[in-house]
Amino acid sequence: MVPLKRRRVVSSAAVNTGTDHSGDKGPTSESVTHVISENNSGPEVRTWLDSQGGGPGRSPLHLLDISWYTESMRAGRPVHILDRHKLQEQQRDEEEMAVFSVPSYACQRRTTLDNQNTTLTDALSLLAENAELSDEDGRGVAFRRAAAVLKALPKPVTDMAQLRGLPCLGEHSLRVIRDILENGMSSEVESTKQSERYKALKVLTGIFGVGAKTADRWIREGIHTLHQLRDSGHTLNRAQQAGLEHYDDLNRPVSKADADIIGETVGKAVDAVLPGAQVTLIGGFRRGKLTGHDVDFLITHPEEGREEGLMPKVVSWLESRGFLLYQKTTRNSYLECKDGPARPPSNIDRFERCLSIFKLANEETGGTTQLETLTENGVQTYACENHSKAKDTWMECEDSCLQTDPQPQSQSCTWGQIHSAGHRLCTSGEDRGVEETEPAGHRPWRAVRVDLVVSPVSQFAFALLGWTGSKLFERELRRWAGYEKAMSLSSHALYDNKQSRYLRATSEEEIFAHLGLEYIPPSERNA
Repeated sequence: MVPLKRRRVVSSAAVNTGTDHSGDKGPTSESVTHVISENNSGPEVRTWLDSQGGGPGRSPLHLLDISWYTESMRAGRPVHILDRHKLQEQQRDEEEMAVFSVPSYACQRRTTLDNQNTTLTDALSLLAENAELSDEDGRGVAFRRAAAVLKALPKPVTDMAQLRGLPCLGEHSLRVIRDILENGMSSEVESTKQSERYKALKVLTGIFGVGAKTADRWIREGIHTLHQLRDSGHTLNRAQQAGLEHYDDLNRPVSKADADIIGETVGKAVDAVLPGAQVTLIGGFRRGKLTGHDVDFLITHPEEGREEGLMPKVVSWLESRGFLLYQKTTRNSYLECKDGPARPPSNIDRFERCLSIFKLANEETGGTTQLETLTENGVQTYACENHSKAKDTWMECEDSCLQTDPQPQSQSCTWGQIHSAGHRLCTSGEDRGVEETEPAGHRPWRAVRVDLVVSPVSQFAFALLGWTGSKLFERELRRWAGYEKAMSLSSHALYDNKQSRYLRATSEEEIFAHLGLEYIPPSERNA
């Protein structure tokens, strides 16, 4: 007897009554002619056989219910197989049932926003998010790769048989998919949604400047809600204070129209301090998305070196006109080593950048009103925060910043101090306390996350590719470069380890050509 989940399947070469099947050959053996199952459907057994290596190319098998086996036992010989003994398999013509085939790497696939399997991919993405929030990145990547395969399929999945031979679909992901196809939902996904830990992690990591490690520590201290965090008296760094103050705004979707308005302002700032510089909208909006969680811009100048020192001037221009509620600026720290990048190569880029909270005028105000900068107790806010976009840059930073805040101690404060400083507490949602300077519905503006990145023109193509995403698409590009081409790819450069030299590029098309890949435009990189 061979177990299938909690049920039983028997593989037998020559069934005879009273035989001890513990020594039978496995189901992939050519001598196996009958597979007997108890409480399994035909598709379940067929999928199990495929997972054991018994796919196309082997002799046909009789898939039988346990009743045939028990009747044979009573008769003392194999009885004639009747229709009632056969496991019911959905018989479909090959023309009716779409059979899919996709490449192994997401960077080889064309994945648009027209997802035909949103129910399945949403379920796998939620499990991936839960794994990542629990510091189980390996499981998270496995779920995201499985979801990416389903996103690339041209038609909805209606039968497990359609998934045979597809890459990146592990046993766990297949179990979730099967559950949804058979029951309309996944019990594991529903259980995760109701988990108190998952809900707490979602709320706490929704605070700008708070990553999974900090949220986990707070949960272990009994903090699950924003009200509890406020009442705990915890000392917060400046990014976290800003994140709490503007919690509701920063967790609202940002529209493409919002991004365009912010882009006009950023463009004016850049042109004012460095005429001729170019500003490009990147991230999900470049891939065609209509909404996002933040807005990213890549800035360069066609003359190499002219971009140096640009960011502080742009930030100063924006601050002087009241557009920034919070900002953290870092310098370019990238050094190109003639011997190639460090091994293993870092996925974190080193561009000059500003991670900010931007004050966007509400539509009814016309979007052009000059706004005053809000500060907390007159102190400019500087701190380190996490960045959850195509690059993994800031996830590693936020916990260290909580331990060692770069600002003097007097610039950090507890929730109680913030509350007593004259800020108003407004409640939004169940058990969620958020500090606001005034009710969001009555303000002439809203807070939006805006990230500015400055790249030398010699690295612009790599930066554009890296910051366009999606995150999984970029991860797969780097994996392809390393495993298939013995190259190291980053948002700064591409290095050929065999030739021991850098491969230059002035466009994304050239980078794809260096990697031996067909060029995929941004709108088809939504893995």
